[in-house]
Amino acid sequence: MIPDPPAAEDAFCDARGVSTPPEPWADKIQSHLPHSARVWNYLLGGKDNYVADRQVGDTILQMFPGIARIARLQRYFLARAVRFLAGEVGIRQFLDIGTGLPTVDNTHEVAQRVAPESRIVYVDNDPLVLVHAQALLTTTPQGVCDYIDADVRDPDRILAEAARTLDLSQPIALMMLGVLGQIPDSDQPETIVHRLLEAAPAGSYLALSDGTDTNQALNEAIAAYNANSASSYHLRRPDQIARFFTGLELIEPGLVATTQWRPELGDAGGGDPSQVDAICGVARKG
Repeated sequence: MIPDPPAAEDAFCDARGVSTPPEPWADKIQSHLPHSARVWNYLLGGKDNYVADRQVGDTILQMFPGIARIARLQRYFLARAVRFLAGEVGIRQFLDIGTGLPTVDNTHEVAQRVAPESRIVYVDNDPLVLVHAQALLTTTPQGVCDYIDADVRDPDRILAEAARTLDLSQPIALMMLGVLGQIPDSDQPETIVHRLLEAAPAGSYLALSDGTDTNQALNEAIAAYNANSASSYHLRRPDQIARFFTGLELIEPGLVATTQWRPELGDAGGGDPSQVDAICGVARKG
C-alpha cells in the first residue's frame, strides 16, 4: 500500500547513508491526477496507486484490455535482459532510467542474484517513486544501489550523479524500458539516448522497450490516457523505435516483440507474439 508521506522531521538516506532533507510530499505527489508510474503499477496489479490512477487505468483497460499484458511482458523482458547482461555478458553496472514503482524482480534483485557485486543506479522523477526509493536501495553487502531524482531529459545531470556510484570508464547497461514513450519527439529522445551512450565506454549495452502505434484500439486508449493524465505517452512506429539503436550492434534476435526476446531466459508471458503491440531489443556499443 502507499505509505503516508514522511513527517516533517523525517529524512531519507541514500545508498551511502547520506541524509537528504524531506520534501513537501503531499504537494508533489498530486494524488488527484493520474501519473504514469502509478497507472502502470495499477495495470501490473499493484496497490501503490490512487483513485485517479485506477480510474484512468480502468478506462484504458475498457478500451484496450491487452494493456495489462503489455505491462507484464515489459517486466518479463527486463528480468530476461538483466539475466543476459549480468550472466552471459558479465556486466556489473546498471543505469536504470524510468524506474517506476518497485515491484518483483527489480533490476538490482535480478542482477545481484547473478552477480552479488553488481552496482545499480535507478533514475526517476515521480515523487512517489522517491518515497519508495528505500525499497530500491536494498542491496547485497558486495553490491551498491543508488537512486537519482531526475528527469530523463536532463542526461548530463543523470550522468554526473550516476558517476558517484558507477565507474563510467567501465561498461554499463543502460536500461530504458517504457521511458522514451514518455518523451515527445519535440524533446528529441534520440538525442537523449545518444548523449547517455556517448558517456559510456565500448562494451556497454542498451536495453530498451516501448509501445508501438500498430493497433488502433491501443492508439485510442493512449489518447484517452493523455487527455486525462498529468503526463503523456507517445506510441511510435517500429522503425522510429529502431532508430534509438542507431550505431549499436543489436544482439540476436534483434528488435522484436517483447515475447520473442530470448524466451529461454525466463517466462515470456505466453500467447501469440504477433498480438503484442510493444517491441524491445538489447544492443552493444562497439
